[in-house]
Amino acid sequence: MQERKAKDGDRAVRTALRFLQDLLGDYRPRDFAVRLWDGTVWEAEPGRTAHFTLVLKHPGALRGMFWPPNELALAEAYVYDDFDIEGRIEAVFGLADHLLAGRRRSAVDRLRLGARLLALPSRKRPRAGRRVARLRGLKHSKARDRQAVAYHYDVSNDFYALWLDDRMVYSCAYFASPDEDLDAAQERKLDYVCRKLRLRRGERLLDIGCGWGGLIIHAARRYGVDALGITLSEPQTELANERIRRAGLAGRCRAEVHDYREIEEWGSYDKLVSVGMFEHVGEALLSEYFRRAYRLLRPGGVFLNHGISRNPNLPTRRGLSFVQRYVFPDGELAPISATLRAAEDGGFEVRDVESLREHYALTLGHWVRRLEARYDEARKITDETTYRVWRLYMSGSAHGFTTGRLNVYQTLLSKRDWGESGLPLTRDDWYA
Repeated sequence: MQERKAKDGDRAVRTALRFLQDLLGDYRPRDFAVRLWDGTVWEAEPGRTAHFTLVLKHPGALRGMFWPPNELALAEAYVYDDFDIEGRIEAVFGLADHLLAGRRRSAVDRLRLGARLLALPSRKRPRAGRRVARLRGLKHSKARDRQAVAYHYDVSNDFYALWLDDRMVYSCAYFASPDEDLDAAQERKLDYVCRKLRLRRGERLLDIGCGWGGLIIHAARRYGVDALGITLSEPQTELANERIRRAGLAGRCRAEVHDYREIEEWGSYDKLVSVGMFEHVGEALLSEYFRRAYRLLRPGGVFLNHGISRNPNLPTRRGLSFVQRYVFPDGELAPISATLRAAEDGGFEVRDVESLREHYALTLGHWVRRLEARYDEARKITDETTYRVWRLYMSGSAHGFTTGRLNVYQTLLSKRDWGESGLPLTRDDWYA
């Protein structure tokens, strides 16, 4: 261990260092450094390069991070600037997993750690900036879902434009290689979705959760469809329609503010698509979601559902998570098995299921780096807290996809209730 000598009279520095040494004494490899508020540094273990530096901003930082000892306390300590992370933030999540998993400690060890932690001062956190989501009403009711969507998506169109691609596609891209440009990978994803749907000129397409209109614009321009996109976000709708007008496609596509449960044009659409909205539906409503989609399609139509899932083989942490409180209130991730079961209960035949897990890890990496590069602008458009929330949530999600805790699937569903599917024998046209 290498460390700069702390000032003799600084009890908080000595207590903090002892706490860290006790807490992380078994963590290997310790390939990071810790810098305290007075400049004292606990270096990475000898022979290791520090991949990041944990910066404790004040004497009460560790108490803020670990009291109480759970995921939310650790996340809020970062969000409210008790500590910072210098270097690649994605590298910190292996340490976070270690801390949250915990290890069996004796009662004496737990008491010693707790006593050292509580010997450090507490700090009243600032009230400015993004606050915890406070939703009203019945969970997954139409009114409450609008509140949840507004909390996340109505932050600012300009904020999202800082770090998304030119089309403002807020979902997993599709990369030909790990070093491909984000804009090219997002365009490839849009085209891949259209080819999976086998769109044809003159067909009617409904995009459930259209965001800023990237997919409906691409489908109308490249494939000649008549497209309607729906979202619960008014700022998204306004910008999507502005982009549609600028593209000269107002006669072919439009975006409207609607809940998916409000669309009742039964049998009116040739194709349906939903990319990145599925996570807001709620596991208890999946069957209703698919039944409505089935009724909206014409016989022989197909539905491509693109959504994040959780790994059912890994334990879930108890209580509200950081993401549920600060990012996606009421968001729920179901295992792919539950999704497929609900789709079949809704009447669909499952035709194809494809995981894009590695692609989402790459996408999120791009978003984090682009956000970090526009730090000053992001703070001016929103605030420091919002910047930190998005930096933490996106880098943590990237870690989730890299480790397999999270996955993302494109599921192609067909509305056929008799023998022949009407679909090609192979996928060749998807890749041509």
